[in-house]
Amino acid sequence: MPVYQKLSDNELIALLRQGDTGAYTEIYDRYFQLMFVFAYKKLRDEELAKDFVQELFTDLWHQKLELKEETVLLPFLYVCIRYKILNHFARQKVQDKFSEYLSTYTSGVSSVQADHLVRDRQLSEYIEKQIQSLPKKMRSIFELSRKAFLTHKEIALKLDTSEQNVSKQITNALRIIRSKVGRVILIFFL
Repeated sequence: MPVYQKLSDNELIALLRQGDTGAYTEIYDRYFQLMFVFAYKKLRDEELAKDFVQELFTDLWHQKLELKEETVLLPFLYVCIRYKILNHFARQKVQDKFSEYLSTYTSGVSSVQADHLVRDRQLSEYIEKQIQSLPKKMRSIFELSRKAFLTHKEIALKLDTSEQNVSKQITNALRIIRSKVGRVILIFFL
């Protein structure tokens, strides 16, 4: 049985990929506090920071087979927790804007405005459906770019691919979505 504290991160990753819970525990013990401090500095909420870090390590266990043995663990964990925090802030911003919108406009919505709202919602749902129909890799790159607001460089680092590939995938996704949505917009106005 290996003494996990003496193993390098790469050795721990190799064991983790094999489902070794001892290696997972060592990674958790080694990096929990660093990830918690980072999350807390960004969120200023101890419970929320703990939740994010717990989720980070849960994801690490569930996606252990996707890790490459040469992954540099600390930067990888920082990128993952940063992504979770940025995604949280983006969702919070959308929820706040939606709540503000509802409180401001619900009282005076006319039937014409209601019709526009319904059409907007339908169009948004259609666009989301088209995004979901993209090939898996293209969709994940597109969502990291447009929904998580990551740069091409951050996406390339997170998915272990080149920035050129990220750029090409986003361009192709936009082309596909525009071609499908363009036809639907024409129908909406007819």
